[in-house]
Amino acid sequence: MMRKPTGITKSKLEQRASSEEAAVRVPAPGEGKRGEQGYLGYLLRQAHAAVRLKMERTLADLGVTSPQFAVLTMLNAYPGLSGADVARLTFLTPQTVGVIIRNLERDGAIAMTPHPVHGRIQQWTLTPRGSTLLRTCRERVIGLEKRLANGLDAKAEASIRRWLANVATELQED
Repeated sequence: MMRKPTGITKSKLEQRASSEEAAVRVPAPGEGKRGEQGYLGYLLRQAHAAVRLKMERTLADLGVTSPQFAVLTMLNAYPGLSGADVARLTFLTPQTVGVIIRNLERDGAIAMTPHPVHGRIQQWTLTPRGSTLLRTCRERVIGLEKRLANGLDAKAEASIRRWLANVATELQED
């Protein structure tokens, strides 16, 4: 009877342990390509993911998600937007915005009014309950915004805001 080669007789646990030893260590945020050596686009995405996760955790006990906060914010800033307008402003799909709008309407945070000229267009506005909810969310998000700007003077913060706005403007599809 032939004997199996030694590599085959290793237990699955032993095989996994030896493969993990050979694995490359994943750099932490701020290290290697996840730091100053990284591509700008990747660094923007990494920063966005970190901010979104922190925002989700900050708003979780209110039952508000980051996308819902974005929708409430845009409806507060621009009352009477259609769902399609909200989708464009929040970088969400129309389907996602449709679900968010239905949930916010069900919860009494927003209300629909028909467009005065185009009967099929629905315009959305915050209700008093929605305004109160947004105010509570905003108070929490201000703490996150302060953390983001920590260590920046007013000139540096203005410069970064200008740069980010220019990135969005310059890379917008024609």
